[in-house]
Amino acid sequence: MPTRKQRRRRQKELRHEYEYVYVDGEGQEVEVDPADEPTPHRNGKRDAKPVSAKGRGTKPVREVSPPSWRRVLKRVAFIAPLLFLAFTALNHDQSLVSRLVITLVYTGFFAPFMYLMDRAMYRSFLRRSGQQAPARPARKR
Repeated sequence: MPTRKQRRRRQKELRHEYEYVYVDGEGQEVEVDPADEPTPHRNGKRDAKPVSAKGRGTKPVREVSPPSWRRVLKRVAFIAPLLFLAFTALNHDQSLVSRLVITLVYTGFFAPFMYLMDRAMYRSFLRRSGQQAPARPARKR
């Protein structure tokens, strides 16, 4: 059984009449023909207002910089002390040296994965923005 709040919300939805409009290519609102008007579904909800292709995805794509080890090492320098503090709180019975070793091991595994994540985000950005990846320099042998 619906709650009182849900019943009031439902009654409010039924009280109001909604006007459906389309936005044409020039940005003008055009009224919908009665034959094209969305019909209520069997549960009483109406179709959502149509969105023009121009209006969809207007949010600019946030620029992602290319991956770099320098940026990863800065993040690792920030996170390593936090890892050490966490291991100190969790393993306070262990010696200081063992906690430092565990922190270094976890940090050693963490850094390459962070670089791979940056690389994946950069490639995703290139695909969304339609740009080409910069050419890789030839390896020296």
